[in-house]
Amino acid sequence: MDSTSSEVAIDLSPLLKLYKDGHVERLIGCDVVPPGHDPATNVESKDIVISKDNDVSARIYIPKLTDQTQKLPLFLYFHGGGFCIETPSSSTYHKFLNSIVSKANVIGVSVHYRRAPEHPVPIAHEDSWTSLKWVASHFNGNGPEEWLNRHVDFGKVFFGGDSAGANIAHHMAIRVGSHGLPGADPIQGSEFLLERPCAGVNFKGMVLVHPYFWGVERVGSEARKPEHVALVENLWRFTCPTTVGSDDPLMNPEKDPNLGKLACERVMVFVAENDLLKDRGWYYKELLEKCGWNGVVEVIEAKGEGHVFHLLNPDCDNAVSLLDRVASFINHKEAIDMSPRLKI
Repeated sequence: MDSTSSEVAIDLSPLLKLYKDGHVERLIGCDVVPPGHDPATNVESKDIVISKDNDVSARIYIPKLTDQTQKLPLFLYFHGGGFCIETPSSSTYHKFLNSIVSKANVIGVSVHYRRAPEHPVPIAHEDSWTSLKWVASHFNGNGPEEWLNRHVDFGKVFFGGDSAGANIAHHMAIRVGSHGLPGADPIQGSEFLLERPCAGVNFKGMVLVHPYFWGVERVGSEARKPEHVALVENLWRFTCPTTVGSDDPLMNPEKDPNLGKLACERVMVFVAENDLLKDRGWYYKELLEKCGWNGVVEVIEAKGEGHVFHLLNPDCDNAVSLLDRVASFINHKEAIDMSPRLKI
């Protein structure tokens, strides 16, 4: 065996290791849960292929329907994992999507994009855009997936994501606002060859959980955690080798001239008190409020919690409250403070 196959070139534990021969060992998020019926929530799921050539797929979720003609909001979700780990089929994300689909009574689409380092950023964003176009192709009821044709109310489309997935969701919203929400007439044997704006699709809101944003200039408490700052910056350069640095518009919304074109009416940002990225979430709110965007943004901070706590400990009080908040946001109900540890 070639010695390079066992020699580590880059160690990003606990996420992954890159070996000198080029192969990647992912250390977490590698488990695979099959789709199907979830007895805890009565949600059904299945996997679909969006682009066979580019290995882009999604897991689709549908709640238990009381009426087979029912039309429900669509929640298009982008998983986190630093652009390099996790998938929609991992137990972590499968459980979360089952829970939110049941609680909010929505159709869920969880996107499987290609990951770094084999597929460096911005490939994850391009795959997500391909997925968005595939979803939009169903708006007139003639898409390839019947669950979307029959049961999605395309007047109520929401994006969501956590960490790196929140970064992707943000950029999908910017791209929709800059170029229009794409649609396509599926043509046998080809993908998305005929594009036009989809007048029947209305992007209502976006949920960002612990968004993975960054920048050269320190904000909030970041300067007091230099060792963590280095980890964030090293991970970004690892996943996006062509980046100009931490002020790349892909990472720093402040440097994006299209920020004011964010294509939704409402944004809900979740941050966690003990998360290094917390101050970026609050700063994102400040940026949106001064960039000319005409929507409403709200930030909710969970006290005593760390990054993606709701995935690591989904049954804790703050995780349950987060889930309830997301459901209320999608269904546009007045938020109710369900936990004294949640700061509004």
